[in-house]
Amino acid sequence: MQRKSAARRDIAVIMVVGAAWTFICVKLDVSEALLGWTRQHENMQLDEMPGILLIVAVCLIWFSARRFFEATRELGLRRAAESELAAALGENQRLAQQYLDMQEYERKTLARDLHDELGQYINAIKLDAVAIRDSIPAAELPARNTVGAMIVNIDRVYEVVGGLIRQLRPVGFDDLGVAAALEHCVNDWRRRLGADVELAIDCDLSVLDPVRSLALFRLVQEALTNVARHARAAQVRIRITGQRGGDGAQLIETSIADDGCGVDLDAPRRGLGLIGMRERAAACGGSVALSSTPGAGFKVTATLPVAGPAGRQAAGIS
Repeated sequence: MQRKSAARRDIAVIMVVGAAWTFICVKLDVSEALLGWTRQHENMQLDEMPGILLIVAVCLIWFSARRFFEATRELGLRRAAESELAAALGENQRLAQQYLDMQEYERKTLARDLHDELGQYINAIKLDAVAIRDSIPAAELPARNTVGAMIVNIDRVYEVVGGLIRQLRPVGFDDLGVAAALEHCVNDWRRRLGADVELAIDCDLSVLDPVRSLALFRLVQEALTNVARHARAAQVRIRITGQRGGDGAQLIETSIADDGCGVDLDAPRRGLGLIGMRERAAACGGSVALSSTPGAGFKVTATLPVAGPAGRQAAGIS
C-alpha cells in the first residue's frame, strides 16, 4: 500500500512539473530563445545540444526501465523464495509437533504399562513375601530377616517405578488439568531440591489445548531438572502469566528464575535440555529466552501462544 501511494505521488509530481514547464516554454518562447543563443556559438556546435540531450534522455529512460524490470524480477524471485522458506518452516514445525505427539503417546503408553503390568506384579511379589515372612516361625530369625530385607527392596523398586511413571506422564494431568499437574510437580521438586520453590499461576491455563498444556508442563519440568543438575540454588521462582503479543495474540508466558551459580551464555554448552526446550516451544509456535550471568542466577522465559476456541476468551489476560 505504501509503495502504491509513493508511486502515485511521484506520478502526480511529474505531471505537475511537466505542465508547469510546458506553460513556461509556451509563454516565454524558450525554444526560440535557446535557438537564437546557440546560433551565436555555432562554431562550438552548441546548436547540436538539443539533439544530444534528447539521445541522452532516451538512454537514461532505457537504463531506468532496465533497472526497474530487473528489480521487479529480483523482487518476484525473493518473494517466491520467502514463500518456499515459509512453507519449509511450516512443514518443519508440523513434523516437530508430530514427533512430540508420538513421543508423548509412547510415554503415556509406557507409563500405563508400567503401572498396570509391572506395578501389579511388584505388589503381588510383595504380598507373597509378606505371607512367607508371616508363615516363618519367630524362632527362625535369620529367615525372617532375609524375607524382611526382600520386602524392603521390593518397596524401593516400587518407588523407583512410581518415579518413572511420574516422569513419563504428569500425575493428574489427564484428570485434573495442567495447573494441578504443575502443583504436584513443584511439590515433588521442592522435596528433592530442598530449596524454596514458589509457583504462581496468574492466568487461566484451561485456555490451552492439550498439546500446549503438555508443552508447558514439560518446559517447567525440564527447567527444574536443570536447576537440580547445575544451579545449586536456594530459591526458585516460577510465574505463569497471560500476555498479549505485538499482533494482539494471546500468549502464556512462563518464567523460571533461580538464585544459583548462573552461567556464561556466550560459552559453548554440551547439554541438550535447553535445546529440547526451544524445540518444544517452537513446535507449538512459541519461543524460549534465556538470561544469566555467572554468580547471578539463571532465568528461562518461555512464551506459548494460546490456541483453539478457548483462546479467544479473555482468560484473565489483560
